[in-house]
Amino acid sequence: MKEHFVYIIYSENHNVYYKGYSQDVEKRLKEHNAGLSRYTSNKGPWELVFVKSFESKSDALKYELMLKRQNHKYILWLINSEQNEMNHWGKKDL
Repeated sequence: MKEHFVYIIYSENHNVYYKGYSQDVEKRLKEHNAGLSRYTSNKGPWELVFVKSFESKSDALKYELMLKRQNHKYILWLINSEQNEMNHWGKKDL
């Protein structure tokens, strides 16, 4: 069972993307929007735009690190790609 997630959230107000790891994406998004994360606290509101699941925490963290090294063009491509599980589930299915 896949219980580890890498996600990307987007702030339209600041035109910025944040990439992170969580075992509970819905809860983590609420924390970002409540200002409970240092980096994202003053940049919201945040919208979930990408989710990818992993069976192991190690694989998820490696993927998160890779994402954090990518440029804006790659992130936009990824959000619209088949890798984005939100494109299969729909945003409300988390």
